[in-house]
Amino acid sequence: MRIAVSRYPVGSPASFEEFAARQALVLGEAAAAGARIAVLPEYLSLELAASFGRPIFSDLCASLVAIQQYRQRWLELFSGRARELDMHVVAGSFLLDGGNGRFRNRCDWLTPQGLHLWQDKLQLTGFEKNTGIIDPGDVLKVFEIDGIRIGVAICYDSEFPLPVRRQYEAGARLLIVPSCTDTAAGAMRVRIGCLARALENRMFVAQSVTAGLAEWSPALDTNTGEAAIYAPMDVGFPSDGVLAQTDGQQLWAYADLDFAAFEASRKRAQVANDRDWQSQLQPALAHAVVTCVD
Repeated sequence: MRIAVSRYPVGSPASFEEFAARQALVLGEAAAAGARIAVLPEYLSLELAASFGRPIFSDLCASLVAIQQYRQRWLELFSGRARELDMHVVAGSFLLDGGNGRFRNRCDWLTPQGLHLWQDKLQLTGFEKNTGIIDPGDVLKVFEIDGIRIGVAICYDSEFPLPVRRQYEAGARLLIVPSCTDTAAGAMRVRIGCLARALENRMFVAQSVTAGLAEWSPALDTNTGEAAIYAPMDVGFPSDGVLAQTDGQQLWAYADLDFAAFEASRKRAQVANDRDWQSQLQPALAHAVVTCVD
């Protein structure tokens, strides 16, 4: 299975049609390279706020309200691309109106068969909490795609081991991480989260990112990091855990994931964090013994 993860330069489309035309080009490039899954970044939908003019795009709440009128067209766009390209499209995330002036950060997954799958962000960043209008999700999912079980952890969610562990226990061997970070520290936190989840669960992790400056947007202002596909740091994989990564102005990074070989590699693993997980849960380790030395 070939997967493509994007380092997506944020634009400022003047209309939905302009946005759609760019997505056709971007996804067409991934499909031409043989990708079965293409992953776009978190907050992609906020790029559409630019089409409403400064009074709207300079105000986050107004932006979230405005982009709802594009929701159906958004789904139709990515669903159409998925069917036409015979490729799974992970359409970053859309800030979806949940009623009563509240929104959820939803990752939409559109399949070549015309299905719409989704996962909401579960853990909110300080920025999202401070908006006062974004709610966390309350359902953890795993999707089976071409016989492979896959989970989604949106950006900050990748930094929390227990929900991802539950996805692993439900059979997930690939974790998709659409992300958006505005500082080098933030980009590093998500990167380390991805590497840690790959190590402790012995799974592949695929991260997309936003890139460039979008000073017109209060949420997409500055964007950092590289898109990458990660594996455990073990026999048969790169010592730094990075299978592929964008470089410079590169839009997509690609990796071919052989899940059968991956499962077979467990037998010769140097470490077995995935199988040793339960040993950290023994009762004797439930509390630390404090020793005071005067």
